[in-house]
Amino acid sequence: MNIRPSASIRQNYNEIALLCKNTREPVYLTKNGEGDLVVMDIDAFHRREKMLDLREKLLNIERERLSGAHYSSVDELEQRLSDILESVGGRK
Repeated sequence: MNIRPSASIRQNYNEIALLCKNTREPVYLTKNGEGDLVVMDIDAFHRREKMLDLREKLLNIERERLSGAHYSSVDELEQRLSDILESVGGRK
């Protein structure tokens, strides 16, 4: 975990930015010894946002599954697709 005093962002911006890019981890800034801000590389931020979005989608799917929603298996989908293709091919 990278922790720096908040004054370091003004004094050493380039160093903090490079640390964020190189480690792909956030830098925690403190003020008067207490946590104040978190700074992170934009690519790491986007990656984290995508991961959180995916996690939320998976949690919603799991909630639906647990409440009785029916989802098709890969085998069921393949069979349906095969049936559709067969019926279309049979009409020619």
